[in-house]
Amino acid sequence: MANPTAAMLVIGDEILSGRTRDANMFYLAGELANHGIDLKEVRVVSDDAQAIVTAVTALSGQYDQVFTSGGIGPTHDDITADCIARAFDAHLDVRDDARAILAEHYRASGKELNAARLRMARIPEGATLIENPVSAAPGFTLRNVHVMAGVPSVFQAMVASVLSTLTGGAPLLSQTLRVDRGEGDIAETLSQVAETYTDLSIGCYPFQQNGAFGANIVLRGTDGARIEAAMNALVAAFKE
Repeated sequence: MANPTAAMLVIGDEILSGRTRDANMFYLAGELANHGIDLKEVRVVSDDAQAIVTAVTALSGQYDQVFTSGGIGPTHDDITADCIARAFDAHLDVRDDARAILAEHYRASGKELNAARLRMARIPEGATLIENPVSAAPGFTLRNVHVMAGVPSVFQAMVASVLSTLTGGAPLLSQTLRVDRGEGDIAETLSQVAETYTDLSIGCYPFQQNGAFGANIVLRGTDGARIEAAMNALVAAFKE
């Protein structure tokens, strides 16, 4: 049985402008692989409402799970909650349970729960909250879309909260073989092995070191025995 599938939607002008380097995709990919959920697509969109709605609608219909990062803070350009509500035609307003979480957090820190901060308690109708143990402001899940913060420490905490509720498949395993030959010299052998082990993903990643060409061959799959067999076949073929 195939593993569940997932997509990630990264939201924010700061990513596309190069001002901020995205670390969340790398983290999510590793966590999903360990949980047995196959990350199949990542999209990055600007802080444009129609672009977000279009992407959410498409990804939600194509994959089992969708994870978003960015755009749920207190400022005017944090529009992700609005867009998720619009994508699923859900009413959006300040919700009592989210307000209570924020009220307690800001009371304990001696800060005011002002109108800007209260924006983070706006949750689409029908959504469930995602716990945020770092800075309190919750994310939320609506249907199969998990809406999370862009700040890496908060994003990572929210991913942990969400994954504990999802059923995954077999964890993705991998092995790497370094070959000190150019791609053109190994392509035929790789093709032959790939035709035999169609259940595995076999990737070739070339490099150049000290003027010589080489490649790292990465085998990925959920069956350790099959990966080991394919690796042995590659090693034997290259020795010949």
